[in-house]
Amino acid sequence: MSKEKFYMTTAIAYTSGKPHIGNTYEIVLADSIARFKRQMGYDVFFQTGTDEHGMKIEEKAKDAGITPKQFVDNVSTEIKRIWDLMNTSYDKFIRTTDVDHEKQVQKIFKKLYEKGDIYKGEYEGLYCTPCESFWTESQLVDGKCPDCGREVKPAKEEAYFLKLSKYADRLIEHINTHPEFIQPVSRKNEMMNNFLLPGLQDLCVSRTSFKWGIPVDFDDKHVVYVWLDALTNYITGIGYDCDGNNSDLFNKMWPADLHLIGKDIIRFHTIYWPIILMALDLPLPKQVFGHPWLLRGDGKMSKSKGNVIYADELVHFFGADAVRYFVLHEMPFENDGVITWELMIERMNSDLANVLGNLVNRTVSMSNKYFNGVVTNPGCAYPVDEDLINVVTTTRNRVIEKMDKLRVADAITEIFALFKRCNKYVDETEPWVLAKDETKKERLATVLYNLVEGISIGANLLEPFMPETSAKVLAQLNAQKRPMDSLDIFGMYKSGTKVVEKPEILFARLDAKETLEKIEAKLEQPKEEEKPAEEKPAKPARKPITRSTRAKKEAAPAEEKPAKEKPAKEKPVKEKLVQEKPAKEAAEPKKPARRGRRPKAQSNIAASFE
Repeated sequence: MSKEKFYMTTAIAYTSGKPHIGNTYEIVLADSIARFKRQMGYDVFFQTGTDEHGMKIEEKAKDAGITPKQFVDNVSTEIKRIWDLMNTSYDKFIRTTDVDHEKQVQKIFKKLYEKGDIYKGEYEGLYCTPCESFWTESQLVDGKCPDCGREVKPAKEEAYFLKLSKYADRLIEHINTHPEFIQPVSRKNEMMNNFLLPGLQDLCVSRTSFKWGIPVDFDDKHVVYVWLDALTNYITGIGYDCDGNNSDLFNKMWPADLHLIGKDIIRFHTIYWPIILMALDLPLPKQVFGHPWLLRGDGKMSKSKGNVIYADELVHFFGADAVRYFVLHEMPFENDGVITWELMIERMNSDLANVLGNLVNRTVSMSNKYFNGVVTNPGCAYPVDEDLINVVTTTRNRVIEKMDKLRVADAITEIFALFKRCNKYVDETEPWVLAKDETKKERLATVLYNLVEGISIGANLLEPFMPETSAKVLAQLNAQKRPMDSLDIFGMYKSGTKVVEKPEILFARLDAKETLEKIEAKLEQPKEEEKPAEEKPAKPARKPITRSTRAKKEAAPAEEKPAKEKPAKEKPVKEKLVQEKPAKEAAEPKKPARRGRRPKAQSNIAASFE
């Protein structure tokens, strides 16, 4: 019997520099979903990658004295390194400079042109080079770009446009008849009320003002622009061929089951992308999920605020699984999450070291102390066991329910509720008291068996979110990795199994003050090294973002060199690192001005440069 397929993608990261933890959150979130689906028995194909064309890349490469291809090779390698550091299990890492992708994009462009869905026109407006976007005078903020705050310049350009209006009614009908298509629901309402219902403008899909892009093969003055290049990776990466010679993988996997993207690019994936697919006569993806942002305690991450945190910095101090736990657990379903160094230390100590680490440590230690590590089940049951067993055996279904709705943080909460219930069971049964009474030996053995079995089931459920920790816990208990359909059955841990002689510390408790001083010492020197670069505004280093977030760019630090550890002064530590504790739900950041309708070009073409 063949497995049910599940094809999911992330937005592809824009190759402007090293990704910070806010960018990295998306790939970790996607990985947890992909791992869970595999655990459920699906045939999963998980694709991510990098978006590598555009004027910014051309300019940054020129500033660096290298070719654009050399520049994107370097950055794409760094992005892939971070994705691998976070232990993400993608099946394909696509690059938009891949030859097969570029060829298919040219074919797609030509096919839509010959079909009449792409036409040539002209556009005139105020252009922001960093955001690669046109704006109207009324949309500017203090005369500058409403997204990045930089200068705009008058520009006029010949361009090709995609007819969005032709397919608008069909898309509206699809959204209305497929309520699961755009999630969360608030994103759907925004797309309908702000864009689709007021009426769509045609979309610019070529440029002539730069050369670093895929050439339009029948009009070499133009290069394919942004979305037609970047969005089509979702089909070219699995073998779509515009001439009809699709790969077996494409025929099996398309349509995508899930596009996981940032909330700031929901419009491009739920309006532009579906219309491109309709024009190509391809089915639409089943669901597009716009996840919230991961913010610093004082707002969105940006170099200007000095509040950028990188994934490898976090991994250096806490380990990959601890970082995975934090970004997955602290992100609400719909609202933005918050990360600070202080909060990371707090979760490390309270959730990971105390709830999980201490539970495993004392269970293994008591098994060794009282039974030489041999775990048996004499079946000496007491009423107090019933609630523990009920919590353990019902957790699986609660996790599945949450994950089916992509409520990843809630699924993790359910698993840690299981571990907390095991800790409570230790306090209820008091194994150390039972050990003093020889007549209670069978009861003591049963209590420890129940703990080992409960932890084993919890560790199996934890695998999609913290894969290394899951494997370590099972190894210490000498427990087997079990299929999902058996994780609601209590008692499958083989009686007579021997746990390891000495438990491994999974997560060590951290001294907050000492850890913050170490963090300050590591980060202080790179900040000093960056100062000369900051004096050259013409060549700012910028954070890499998904193509999606390119319209909201803020500068980010260049790759940092580790500093020698040295004591930090008390005052800087408090000022730079210790943030106020966040509210349970982070407030929604102030939204940038929305790109509205563009002025009609001389040829009476309503056009949109996004």
